[in-house]
Amino acid sequence: EVQLVESGGDLVQPGGSLRLSCTTASGFTFDDWTIAWFRRAPGKKREGVSCISGGDEKTYYADSVKGRFTISSDNGKNTFYLQMNSLEPEDTAVYYCAAQVGPVEGIGKPHEYDYWGQGTQVTVSS
Repeated sequence: EVQLVESGGDLVQPGGSLRLSCTTASGFTFDDWTIAWFRRAPGKKREGVSCISGGDEKTYYADSVKGRFTISSDNGKNTFYLQMNSLEPEDTAVYYCAAQVGPVEGIGKPHEYDYWGQGTQVTVSS
């Protein structure tokens, strides 16, 4: 079973930055898995934010975060990151990392992912 643990959520002012982390268990084979970030804002459905495709390492972003968010990984630390810049109040949500086997051609839907972290709260407010 794949275990994912998110961290890094916080209260930040509009225009600020945060870096979220998603740590996996040691021995996790990065090439085999696609890792994604989803978020759920109050009263809204869970939406895909970004992902790194397993094997080919292609990255995908939702239109709402393109140019502001960057997904990356550090194999040596078994950790994935979501660097979030120019944060807006609309980015307020619980952020989750999720994993599915194999490469993808887009972020996809939540039901396509097999493993989830517990989530970390991001609040953008002055």
